[in-house]
Amino acid sequence: MGKITGFMEFDRKDETYAPVKQRIKNYKEFTKPLKESELKNQGARCMDCGIPFCHSGCPLGNLIPDFNDAVYKGKWEKAAEILHSTNNFPEFTGRLCPAPCEEACVLGINEPPVSIENIEKNIVETAFKNGWVKPEAPMNRTGKKVAVVGSGPAGLAAAQQLNRAGHTITVFERDEKPGGLLRYGIPDFKMEKSVIDRRLKIMEKEGIAFKTGVHVGVDITATELQQEFDSIVLCGGATVRRNLPVPGADAKGVVQAMDFLPQNNRKVDGIPFTGEDISAKGKKVIVIGGGDTGSDCIGTSIRQGATSVTNFEIMPKGTPDRPEGQPWPFWPMRLRTSSSHKEGAERVFSISTKRFNTDKDGNLTSLVTVEVEWIKQPGQRPMLKEVEGTEKEWDCDLVLLALGFTGSETTVADQLNLEMDSRTNIKASVADYKTNVPGVFVAGDQRRGQSLIVWAISEGRQAAHYVDTYLMGKSDLPLKGEGDLPRV
Repeated sequence: MGKITGFMEFDRKDETYAPVKQRIKNYKEFTKPLKESELKNQGARCMDCGIPFCHSGCPLGNLIPDFNDAVYKGKWEKAAEILHSTNNFPEFTGRLCPAPCEEACVLGINEPPVSIENIEKNIVETAFKNGWVKPEAPMNRTGKKVAVVGSGPAGLAAAQQLNRAGHTITVFERDEKPGGLLRYGIPDFKMEKSVIDRRLKIMEKEGIAFKTGVHVGVDITATELQQEFDSIVLCGGATVRRNLPVPGADAKGVVQAMDFLPQNNRKVDGIPFTGEDISAKGKKVIVIGGGDTGSDCIGTSIRQGATSVTNFEIMPKGTPDRPEGQPWPFWPMRLRTSSSHKEGAERVFSISTKRFNTDKDGNLTSLVTVEVEWIKQPGQRPMLKEVEGTEKEWDCDLVLLALGFTGSETTVADQLNLEMDSRTNIKASVADYKTNVPGVFVAGDQRRGQSLIVWAISEGRQAAHYVDTYLMGKSDLPLKGEGDLPRV
């Protein structure tokens, strides 16, 4: 695929960023796209590798060599058709996915891999610009009604696929607007919300109904949905935040990342919010957690006007290269530096928080840490050990906990008597995404636990196939990597 010798002729070239001093003044996206000729060269780097391991790296099974070849040849509309055949929302993944496909790229064994994610984003943006992304309403309706609970990437993917099969779809969302964490968790500087709204307009024209401000399990019971709909697909996500069980964790100024980020997104969008205003302006901020959410907290704090931002990570500092024991094509736990990290944050690794200190009114004043090391023993999980004599006090006014999620809320599961696992995820196999209750399916983080956007879309698509089979006895909806078949 691509140009036979392209990987030898062209070096990898990525999008550049607007200067830090410029981009932190607002919440707009700040990437600078490549020229079309440069993108064609990037597509040309895709090798005729025989076995495209990028397929195995992509949970969606995207036909990566095929759309790379189309880009190289300047066939952008064909590239968009190929890309959309396996991915409902490449404009989301092209901005937010950590690109496991690139880590599995054959070229990446000894050279920088093909810039698959950036090519993907440019394909879909070219498609929108040229009007190639159009509503695909089904030719016929089946008379079956499906409720999709949750409008994150899993719910949106399931809804669009089931609608294409001819079923009548209603998506329930408890927040003011659809999108889930895409809208209320991801900062606008990583993905402006007009990107979501653009896609939602298409889905509405396809006949999908969205009911926002409806908390299923509270405003309407799950059993009421059972009575009204022929099937239910639960895509509520993993929303139970992980706490930090140390003294002083209830101090004023210790805040969950998923209280901080959604509130700021509402501010940017002009949506009223309830509760106390959380702001980093003029404060010394410490972000605990080194993942994507922690990175989002860093970029947001800097834009709000924090005087300093420090990032704690309990794991040791990774290496730029693949660590031992994580060979190609597996996902490596290497050091990853985000654009937000480069905006002025200090990063500290192998560190654990011992306690938070407060003043007499309960306001956060500082925290105490200790350095840690991970002891590895053959055949056992690494053990965490504190390093004696390394306690240190850090002045801070605001601490943001970006520690991930431990499972999903259980209200709906309790109402439907669904079986749960030990982490409050709803039990269902990828064999059919069925719960123990007939007609009730589950997909995305609410089934598998906290994961990637690309996994959520993949599970939503696959669950739709099995819901369609349940309703109609068979299904023409695709599974992973098959590509969409002709519509109903």
